[in-house]
Amino acid sequence: MEYIKAFVIGGIICAIGQIFIDKTKLTPARILVGFVVSGVILSALGLYEPLVEFAGAGATVPLSGFGHTLAKGVRSAVADKGLLGAFTGGLSAAAGGITAAIVFGFLIAVFFKPKDK
Repeated sequence: MEYIKAFVIGGIICAIGQIFIDKTKLTPARILVGFVVSGVILSALGLYEPLVEFAGAGATVPLSGFGHTLAKGVRSAVADKGLLGAFTGGLSAAAGGITAAIVFGFLIAVFFKPKDK
């Protein structure tokens, strides 16, 4: 049942992004930034954590989940380090995902030799 919940919630989040792409004149980059910011705002309001508990990876894998991770990291770092935590907490919390993206992107580039269009 966990897989179904993750699939449905993740699919709804992706469908919202597709609707924005199809029905608005927003660029994909602005939509992606909007998802990250919405994750931060929903996390600050306490609305995203129940969604994460319900859907698991269906809510944490999309970009709104990245915003939630940043907000959660900032919140805990501010509690531990004070104001300095506002600058360091988000990247500390998301460091594993950012590092994985860089390493796997590099490995794909090495093995598949990307070319300019």
